[in-house]
Amino acid sequence: MDECEQGSRFREWHRRHRGIILRIARANASLIPDQEDLIQEILLQLWHSIPNFEGKCKESSWVYRVALNTAITYGRREKRLRERTLMMASDLHILKETSQPRNEKLEWLYEQIRGFDPINRSLLLLHLDGLSYQEIAEILGISEKNVGVKLSRLRQILTQKANDDEL
Repeated sequence: MDECEQGSRFREWHRRHRGIILRIARANASLIPDQEDLIQEILLQLWHSIPNFEGKCKESSWVYRVALNTAITYGRREKRLRERTLMMASDLHILKETSQPRNEKLEWLYEQIRGFDPINRSLLLLHLDGLSYQEIAEILGISEKNVGVKLSRLRQILTQKANDDEL
């Protein structure tokens, strides 16, 4: 595949699947600058992955796979950096986001999603995006039955947390 074809495919995937990328970034990073950094990293990895796409799965599954794997790697790297930064910061309130107000319930949900490990976070995002258990299983490399069991447990956890927080 030449660079022109790669560029064309990249632009088309970005146009079709930008929502996937944005949701994954938002679920994996709480601050807008971090979300922007993660989006850039996902787009870079997506660009590099295009020559390896063989069409054995749907392009959306490929985009999910690349984006989720990038987010997991990014999250690990950012966690180490954040821990070092927090140790040096004297005023933690400086690190809080101060941009325009957001929907409190939606922010609560994203906060809860960020609290899960990468696999469970990915499961929830894929489920919330309306993917079937089969599609989720294909993207994450686990069985359909495992997807169902994990999602059932995650729903119970979220319901309990919502009740505890009186949402």
